[in-house]
Amino acid sequence: MSNQLEQLIRTAEQLASAGRWDEAERVWLEVRRLHPQHPKALFSLGVHALQRRELAPAIELLCAARAVAPTDPVILMTLVNAYAQQGDRDAEREVIESVLALDAYFLPALLARAHWMERYGRASAAAAMYRNALKVAPPPSHWPAQLKPQLQHAREVSELYSAALSKHLQTKLAEARAALEPSVAGRWDEAAAIVTGRSKPFVSESNQLLVPRLPAIPFFERSQFAWAAALEAQTDAIRAELLAALQSQRDRFGPYIAYGKGDPVNQWRELNHSTRWSAFQLWRGGVPVHDNLQLCPVTAQALALVPQVDIGGLCPNAMFSALAPRTHIPPHNGETNARLVAHLPLIVPEGCWLRVGYERHEWKVGEIVVFDDTIEHEAMNGSDELRVVLIFDVWNPLLSPAERDMVRAITAAVREFG
Repeated sequence: MSNQLEQLIRTAEQLASAGRWDEAERVWLEVRRLHPQHPKALFSLGVHALQRRELAPAIELLCAARAVAPTDPVILMTLVNAYAQQGDRDAEREVIESVLALDAYFLPALLARAHWMERYGRASAAAAMYRNALKVAPPPSHWPAQLKPQLQHAREVSELYSAALSKHLQTKLAEARAALEPSVAGRWDEAAAIVTGRSKPFVSESNQLLVPRLPAIPFFERSQFAWAAALEAQTDAIRAELLAALQSQRDRFGPYIAYGKGDPVNQWRELNHSTRWSAFQLWRGGVPVHDNLQLCPVTAQALALVPQVDIGGLCPNAMFSALAPRTHIPPHNGETNARLVAHLPLIVPEGCWLRVGYERHEWKVGEIVVFDDTIEHEAMNGSDELRVVLIFDVWNPLLSPAERDMVRAITAAVREFG
């Protein structure tokens, strides 16, 4: 009997795969005659009835299949579809919840729950559920074909809801925001963006040393750095040295990203060993590049005004960073939040920007910007011209002198052990 059943099941599945539905259904009927409670036969016959929109017989068969195989997600989700077509909202919801009780992260059931909420007038709850489903889903490039339309709809609903909520918050919070100091207003713009789902929380993620309990501040106030004005005053002279280097020493601008063969390059694939993002190094990994420093004496003297971050093997770093036209530096994180990264913009066409966490900044020639590069950041040259900034390291001003000594000590001890 079992061999006969197995052969019939294979035949039915092959016929269905070939689109020969009537023949497949006849074989499934024979399977059921031999084994009245066979779950595949009950399920398949229920699907055939559903295709003909014979909803009552389909649901009866699918319920019988569920009774035999109560944890089969395919049977359960097909029953959800049948109840949805029948308009039995309570039965549909019961089956959806039973699937999620088995697996709270089962994507088709999360989408079904959101769709149920949307159809029955619970717009806010539906948008939140769609957002949760999108968190569980793989990246859009890997969306399963059978779920792609639902996921696209989920994204559209989420975006529309976020836009509407953002507009509502902007109106309702205008008076309270106007009362804030400019230095803290940005954090509340970001808080609203997180509430609406337009942004996510950004935290410090260090590739080497993470100093715990330091706040993740994207951009620091210029007033926190006593040396800033003196360095900015040298902008024209530093820019002149840069232009001279671009004119006569272009071969010294090497690729900033230079992973070796076999190294995982991840987001750096397009820029690896590419001069689209190049650097004229002045200090690198704590070591001065003497030949380049001699070519740029004004820049070297200006950098001497800055208290150097001396973390052995890591800092200081300083360079002219050149970003070619129409080039994007993808999101990434830096080495340690003990140091910050400073930019002195020298050549900045329109269409160039830097994003750190939630905040987006547009460089202005001669105006220092200091940020925590362990917060996810990216940059873009959207123009048809070269963009160049002077990049250098500074200490995080929230660290005391004794803590700076600890930074040096812990990194040295790790290197010694390694």
